[in-house]
Amino acid sequence: MAIGLAAVLAGCSASYRNHGYVPSEELLAEVVPGVDTRDSVAETIGAPTSSGVLNDGGYYYVASRVRHYGASKPKVVSRELVAINFDQSGTVSGIERYGLEDGKAIPLERRVTSSSIENKTFLRQLLGNLGRFNPATAIE
Repeated sequence: MAIGLAAVLAGCSASYRNHGYVPSEELLAEVVPGVDTRDSVAETIGAPTSSGVLNDGGYYYVASRVRHYGASKPKVVSRELVAINFDQSGTVSGIERYGLEDGKAIPLERRVTSSSIENKTFLRQLLGNLGRFNPATAIE
């Protein structure tokens, strides 16, 4: 019984998972704003986790630590983001570091395009196109 209890307690212990990559302070110190370019940053630090949508967007390095505890929902314990911004010529303009405490929850709004079939029954929709048929276009 003691072995069974020990197994149950071991199964309820917290486990942690690390995701992503954030460069160390030593590597970030090698990046010089106004001198380094996109290619030299990728060589020095490594490929970014993600980059800006546009060609002149920045590089983003993201690392997260998630705690899994038993059957409960996983919880993000720490998150770190390093943003390297570039100017129009492609040289580094700034390096910024953010943590989990800097983040904000963003409420998502579901946008749905309205359709013109709201108050029409299936038969009305089916028969509504009969008057719009042009035989000349079917022959061509």
